[in-house]
Amino acid sequence: MDIKINDTQPGVTSIEYNVIGGVLDFYFFAGSNPLEVSREYAKIAGAPAEVPYWSFGLHQCRFGYQNFVDVAGVITNYSAAGIPLETMWTDIDYMDRRRVFTLDPDYFPLSRMREIVDHLHDNGQKYIVMVDPALGYFPNEGYAPVDRGIETDIFLKWPNGSVVIGVVWPGPSVWPDWFHPKVQDFWNGEFELFFNETEGLDIDGVWIDMNEPASFCNLPCTDPWEQSRERQFPPPRAFPPPDINTPIFVKATKKNKRSILDPPYAISDAAPNGDLSATTSPVNATHFNNLTEYDVHNLYGTMMSTSTHLAMLNRRPELRTLVITRSTFAGAGRHVGKWLGDNLSTWEQYRFSIAGMLGFTSIYQIPMVGSDICGFGDNTTETLCARWAMLGGFYPFMRNHNQDTSISQEFYRWPLVTQAAKNVLDMRYRLLDYIYTAFHTASLDGTPVLQPLFYRFPNDTNTFSIEHQFLYGSSILVSPVTEENSTSVTIYLPPEGRYYDFLTFAPVPESRTGNVTLTNVDFTKIPVHIVGGAVVPLRVEGAMITDELRKKDFEIVIAPDKNGVAHGKLYVDDGVSIGQSRQTFLTMEYGNGRLTITGEFGHPLNVKLKRIRILGVPKRPSGVNFGGQANLNTTKEVEYDGEKKVLNVELGTAFESAFSLQLL
Repeated sequence: MDIKINDTQPGVTSIEYNVIGGVLDFYFFAGSNPLEVSREYAKIAGAPAEVPYWSFGLHQCRFGYQNFVDVAGVITNYSAAGIPLETMWTDIDYMDRRRVFTLDPDYFPLSRMREIVDHLHDNGQKYIVMVDPALGYFPNEGYAPVDRGIETDIFLKWPNGSVVIGVVWPGPSVWPDWFHPKVQDFWNGEFELFFNETEGLDIDGVWIDMNEPASFCNLPCTDPWEQSRERQFPPPRAFPPPDINTPIFVKATKKNKRSILDPPYAISDAAPNGDLSATTSPVNATHFNNLTEYDVHNLYGTMMSTSTHLAMLNRRPELRTLVITRSTFAGAGRHVGKWLGDNLSTWEQYRFSIAGMLGFTSIYQIPMVGSDICGFGDNTTETLCARWAMLGGFYPFMRNHNQDTSISQEFYRWPLVTQAAKNVLDMRYRLLDYIYTAFHTASLDGTPVLQPLFYRFPNDTNTFSIEHQFLYGSSILVSPVTEENSTSVTIYLPPEGRYYDFLTFAPVPESRTGNVTLTNVDFTKIPVHIVGGAVVPLRVEGAMITDELRKKDFEIVIAPDKNGVAHGKLYVDDGVSIGQSRQTFLTMEYGNGRLTITGEFGHPLNVKLKRIRILGVPKRPSGVNFGGQANLNTTKEVEYDGEKKVLNVELGTAFESAFSLQLL
C-alpha cells in the first residue's frame, strides 16, 4: 500500500490510498480535539496493556557481546559506575549457530548463563533475550525445535504444500505459520522448555525481531543452502570461547485470478526491482486455510507478538511481562511494546526518534516504545551519546543498544555520558509513578502517555509544526537540544499556559510570543518544565533498581495554572500482577490555596509523604493547616523561597489516607 499526502495547494490537503489487494475498512474519528480522536481510536484498535513497573528502568543491550564474560562484565561495570541498570539484554549472540531456543555451549553455556540470571535476580534486576521467528532448517540433525515443528506441520508453505525455506541468521530457515491452529501450542512448548525457570534460561521478558518476516535470500530463492554458504550464515565466531570456569562476578550490587508476484500496481517499498518478496518471505507462500502471505503479510509480526505474549503468560499466568517487537499492526499494543528498529548514530536519527516515538504513543496505542539510544549502526560520539541518553530518559522504553561492528557505547564508557545518564535516570525514576499512572489511564481509555504539543494546545496553530518538543504524560514538557555541538535551544511555550522549571521549580517568565531561548544547556542537562495546572507525584530521590525506588518516600509538587488551579492523579499497585486485588488510586485537586487528596488507599504504600511543594506562591502565607491539625508555621515545617516563589511544607507523615492542606 502507498499512502500519498498532497498538500501542494494552499489550504487544501488530500490523502490518496493506492492498494494492491485486501479488504479496506475505513474508520473516521470525529473527536472534538486530538485527545478525543486518540481515545476513539483506542475503542477500535484496543487500549494498550499495562506493563510491569520494572520495565521503565534502564535497559542495556548490544549486538556483539561475544560471550558470557562480556555480558557479566557489562552488568558489573554499570554497578561500579553507579549507573542504575534495571534489565540486561542479549542479542542473537547467545544462540548456538544463531538457532532460536538454543545456547552456544562454549560461548554462552547454560550453567554460566543461569549464574548471570541468578545474579541479576538476586540484585532485583531482570534479563531479556531476543527470539526470532525463523528456525534454522536442519531436520534430523539434533535441532529439536525444528523437528517438533515439522512433526506438528506448523511451518509456512508454498502453494504446492512444500515448506517455504528462506535464509535468515542461522542459514536455511523456515517460519511458523501463525494462522495454524497448532502453532500456539508449539510456541508455548518451546518457551516452556527453553525458558524453564528451574532448568533453562529464566527470562523476565522477550525481544522479538525479524518478524515482518525478514529474509536474506536473493530472489529467486531456489537454493537457500548455497546462498547461506555464500553469505556465511551463520557466521563463524570471531574469537575463541572463554574458559567455562572464568570468574564473572565479584560480590557487587480464497483464491482469485490475479498476479501475486507481479501486481498491476507497484508500491514504493524500496525493494530491489520492486519485487514484493525481496528481503522477506515469498508473497505467494501459503498459510493455514490457504491464506496467502500476500494478503496477510502485515499481520505476521503482530501475530507472532500475540503468540509470544501468550507463551510468556503460559510460563507465569499471574504476572505481566514485557515483549518488545519490531513489526506491528493495529492493535499490537494490547500485547507488546516496540522499538523503532535499526537506526544510526547520527544527529538526524536522534531527532527523528522523537517523531517516531510520538506516532506510536499518541496515535497507534503502542506506548511502550523507544529508539536505540546513541544509535545502532555506525559509531556514536561522546556528545551525541550524552544528548541521546538525556532524551532517552523520556522514552517510555529506555534501552541502549548497538551493533557488533560499532564501538561499544555503554553509558559508563565516557565521563560525560556517565553523568548525563545518572542525571536523567534520577529524573526518570523520581517521575516513574507519575508515568506509571499515565500508563494505567491509557489502559483504561486510550489517553496517550506521551503527546505532541498540539495535543495539549490544539487551538494554538504555532504548535502544529513543532516536532522536537513533547509532553511526557500530560504535564511534563521535554525540550531537548537537537543540534550538534550546541548548548542552547529555542523552545516554544504556548502563551496560554504557565510553566515551571522541573529542577528548580522556579516559574518561567511569561513571553508574549512564547519563544524562549535557553543557553548554557550543557551535555548533562535537558530542558524539562512542568506545565501549569498539574499536581505531580514524585519520589524524593532515585534508586539503583525500581524495587528500591518503591521504598522511597513521596513528595507532591503543585504547579498551578494562571487561574491558580491544578489537578493530578496517582495510581499504585504491586507493579507486576495482572489481576490486582488491592489498588491505590488517588485524585489530587488544588484551588484557592487548598489541596485535597481523595481516593482509595487499597494497596499499602508503606512510605511517607515527606513534603508538599507549592509553586508560584507570590508570598509566604501566614500559616498552613494540614488535615485539620494546628497551623504549621515554623521554619522547620514551612520554608518559603521568595526568589523562586516556592513554598515547601515538610510533613514526614505516613502516606496512607486522604487529607487536605490549606494555605492561610
